[in-house]
Amino acid sequence: MSQRLNYAKASPEGFKAMRQLQEHVDTCGLEHPLLELVKMRASQLNGCAYCLDMHSKDARAAGETEQRLYLLNAWRESPFYSERERAALAWTESLTRISKTRDVPDALYDEVRKQFSDKELVDLSLAIIAINGWNRLAIPFRSEPGHYQPINQAKGK
Repeated sequence: MSQRLNYAKASPEGFKAMRQLQEHVDTCGLEHPLLELVKMRASQLNGCAYCLDMHSKDARAAGETEQRLYLLNAWRESPFYSERERAALAWTESLTRISKTRDVPDALYDEVRKQFSDKELVDLSLAIIAINGWNRLAIPFRSEPGHYQPINQAKGK
């Protein structure tokens, strides 16, 4: 499939607003590896090839293991994620699927609250909102995967 249109060029002000949200998420203080897992999981659920390509490359460039990326789709059955990551992944799934479930269960909220402060939980939710937004731009306009090259922050490149 070829790209339908370049949404950044078509609406530079809209793109700027999305980038500002992403800038907040990137600098909010949540751990980079956790944020990459959240981006990957939401993109898996939404079927966004462009974002999966981008965030798998970013995660690997920052030192994430192949094993954890390969098993992300089955994180509940895998021993490779911390309790904090598990809470974030469950929250990601719930918020990403909210149009189908129409609710976030109290039990999930209570579990997530054990791992995240008020600010962290809002910032985590904003990170989930942001990646779902990016997915909803990349999928309909058919952003083409495979061309993205990460900036290796872990190695200072």
